[in-house]
Amino acid sequence: MTTTDPELLLRAKLEGETAKMPWRELQHFFANGTAIYVAPALDLVEVAAEMSGNNETKISAWQAKGELGQISDTLALEWYEANALMWSVVVRPWVLVQPILKEKEVEEKERQQ
Repeated sequence: MTTTDPELLLRAKLEGETAKMPWRELQHFFANGTAIYVAPALDLVEVAAEMSGNNETKISAWQAKGELGQISDTLALEWYEANALMWSVVVRPWVLVQPILKEKEVEEKERQQ
């Protein structure tokens, strides 16, 4: 079955472009200001689709909650030292990065909520 629904096509395209990469391979995007943090609780493809569609309402809400935004120097260094693995996808001019949490980290975050 094929679809012509632009939203579904965009999501399929973004999903196909999503990749796991070590932070060390992504840090040059941080250095030039184009890496954007996406919280692990969010769906990376949904965030990418909403950014691609310039959905200011959702983007602002995520930013207000600290779930989407610029990456601090401290966090970038922490990821570098941990050799963190990230999910990433490009939504020009941005590179969205989302840390891949280990099972132990996921359990800890769930307890904190």
